[in-house]
Amino acid sequence: MTSTVSGHDSRLYGHEDPLDALNRSASLDAKLASIHESLYAQLEFVDRIAVAAYDQATDLLKTFLASSPGHNHLVRYEARLSESPSLADILRTGRPRVVDDLELFRQGRHLHTKIITEDGFRSSYTVPMFLDGAFWGFIFFNSRTACSITEDALRTLDVYGHLISAIVTAEMLAVRILAAAVKTAHDMVHFRDPETGGHIDRMARYARLIAQHLAATGTASLEDATIERIFEFAPLHDIGKLALPDRILLKPGRLSDAEREEMKLHTVRGPEMIDAIAHNFGLGQLDGLDLLRHIAESHHETMDGGGYPHGLRERDIPLEARIVAVADVFDALTSPRPYKPSWSNDEAYAWLRRLARSKFDEDCVDALLLNTDRVKEIQAQFREPDPSAAANGAR
Repeated sequence: MTSTVSGHDSRLYGHEDPLDALNRSASLDAKLASIHESLYAQLEFVDRIAVAAYDQATDLLKTFLASSPGHNHLVRYEARLSESPSLADILRTGRPRVVDDLELFRQGRHLHTKIITEDGFRSSYTVPMFLDGAFWGFIFFNSRTACSITEDALRTLDVYGHLISAIVTAEMLAVRILAAAVKTAHDMVHFRDPETGGHIDRMARYARLIAQHLAATGTASLEDATIERIFEFAPLHDIGKLALPDRILLKPGRLSDAEREEMKLHTVRGPEMIDAIAHNFGLGQLDGLDLLRHIAESHHETMDGGGYPHGLRERDIPLEARIVAVADVFDALTSPRPYKPSWSNDEAYAWLRRLARSKFDEDCVDALLLNTDRVKEIQAQFREPDPSAAANGAR
């Protein structure tokens, strides 16, 4: 009698794909871990796989992701390619590099070299990543065994290197596409809303400042990539305003109660528009999309449950939305509006302090208050032009 696999003939469906995880919706870390597991079954000496991404504009190589047992000590690190001659040589020769014994680089002055050798890695195979001839970064296959990389092993590593490169570059392209879509939507909001010029530049940097402080003090667990996403996505907190009629969005004075209720709908429309952008660009499964949705939907929620659209309370409000709420309100208070003059920083700080806990996350408020010098730097760099001066100059 023929055995079955989930109701199917095992003679036809008996093989299990070890890389089936690559077909699923999973994070890039999870996909790399699956690839490492499959490669380790063939080459047991491969103890670590790591990817460094390259930014041509700044010449920086940055740690991107890694798969290795135990703790990965090489994180949140960057170095200029031009100052890493051993890696720059790989590009000059146009070929991958085999190092049979990393003791060769033990005296190197770069931190990444010291960390790798101190972690006990003895040999490596480094493969450059390219997309249509453009250099994207490096893939590192490291081993704790010296002189372990044979010609047969290299043939296998080359195949896996191209697989990793394809997956990583696809993810990077997706992020670039999302960034372009976000930038386009950002510009559209700017064109329609006369109050979003310097405001979005400043509040995005306040949001990053708050997130950086929370991470540095251990108040919140935020990776560098998440902090940068908060910075990138904070300007889109009001993307839902694109769905509002001009009679509300462009009204020069205060809104009526009925108009205010209609204005609140932008927090519901925002996530809908983000989902539409993601769907249209095929980015529905991209990491970080939930963070963008949370910012657009929940930046008007308050700690006491009196906010909108869902009346969330305290920690039920996503952290990224709590961060953006403080950044957004602080800039609104310290900026002139047609219906009010600007407040001083001290007046705004005092007001936020009074409403900490009841309306705003106290940790986020503290993060802003403990970085007043950096707040002033942001205000100086992104100061609003004086409208009266512009009018006088036009006469």
